[in-house]
Amino acid sequence: MCFMDRFSIVIGDIAQSDAECIVNAANCSLLGGSGVDGAIHHAAGPELLAECRTLGGCETGQAKITRGYNLKAKYVIHTPGPVWQGGGAGEAALLASCYRSCLRLAEQYNVASIDFPSISTGVFGYPLPQAASVALHAIMSFLNEHDHPQYVRMVCHSQNAADIYRYTWNALFADDKSSCL
Repeated sequence: MCFMDRFSIVIGDIAQSDAECIVNAANCSLLGGSGVDGAIHHAAGPELLAECRTLGGCETGQAKITRGYNLKAKYVIHTPGPVWQGGGAGEAALLASCYRSCLRLAEQYNVASIDFPSISTGVFGYPLPQAASVALHAIMSFLNEHDHPQYVRMVCHSQNAADIYRYTWNALFADDKSSCL
């Protein structure tokens, strides 16, 4: 199977995902917050917070894994993304590191499927078009070089976000699609 066929962009609620693993766009404390982070903690139940308390937080761009508890997902990978500061403070490198760190953990745990939210584009203020480019480069590069996870989805919370991700994916990888035929 071509690595391009192992990726898709969908609209949905990541807290309701049926993937084996979901990614939480967390803060460095890993103790819950707003947006995706709050929704995942709420849906998973208090056991997720209890396990997160044992992890000692997480640095921006890194990732830690927990059980999914009341979620459909077996695992949650928590990654604190960068706060947007205008683009000149290393935000792109940190955001790419978030995606790569999550994918490495998924590979280590032999995860078959993983769903990502659009990390850092909520309260952290990362502009969606720039974040989509960074995310898609990191994900597709990893899939091209690794067999696991077998399937990755970008779960967008709105039609607008999905349109931006699809446009960016097509702009970045249109030439690569023909190499998989």
